[in-house]
Amino acid sequence: MSHAPAGPQSNRDPLTFLIPAYNEEAILRASIDRLRAFLKERDIEQYEIILVSNGSTDRTVEIAEASALGRDDLRVIALDRRGVGRAFKEGIRRAQHDRVICLDLDLTIDLAFIESAAAVLATADIVIGSKQTGAQQRSLFRRLASASFIACTRHLLGLEFTDYSIGAKAYRRSAVISHLPALADGSAYVVQLIAWGHREGAAIAEIPVWCDDRRRSKFNLLHEGLYRFGSLFLLWLQVRTKRDRVARR
Repeated sequence: MSHAPAGPQSNRDPLTFLIPAYNEEAILRASIDRLRAFLKERDIEQYEIILVSNGSTDRTVEIAEASALGRDDLRVIALDRRGVGRAFKEGIRRAQHDRVICLDLDLTIDLAFIESAAAVLATADIVIGSKQTGAQQRSLFRRLASASFIACTRHLLGLEFTDYSIGAKAYRRSAVISHLPALADGSAYVVQLIAWGHREGAAIAEIPVWCDDRRRSKFNLLHEGLYRFGSLFLLWLQVRTKRDRVARR
């Protein structure tokens, strides 16, 4: 993982907002309008929004394309297959700016994260928005599942970070693009990037965020839980194998 330059950098440098979407016709237009309004209020003018539909079967793409008409701030990418990791990889490939901020379409994270993350990216490769160190309104099941995953990640990989969810993350495109071919097609790409970056000495920062997420998840939570823990185990095996090879040299 390459390193971003650590010198001074304006908080007004252009931003890419990368937003995955799966069957979000009910909230898409309102969410895009809300994001645009926030950026206008904060005088953030140099930006692009990349919305990546990954396998949507409703009117998500149609509504997104309508929201893009007559505007140059929104690009819509339609993928045939589902997979939030696929959406991330395609968005990173097509991003025009180096500072990329990933948001969930429902915007359940306080949008103040945008300005905080943009500033931290002046000296960081990855910025983690953490609900654990901030505040959250989520179901008990989700909070317990997240806490269990965080504990397992700390035990298996030695990582002290406290959030591996998709949203409220920011990356330097130049720091992560070389890893795209090896990234998972599902949500495991987040912990992969953090683990690989940590191992390679990337600058990773964690900042608190406020989250109000009581909407029903688009994921099958049982299936997603099994997938994430299984992917974590495979990542641990990968890291351990590399460590053993280095030790034998």
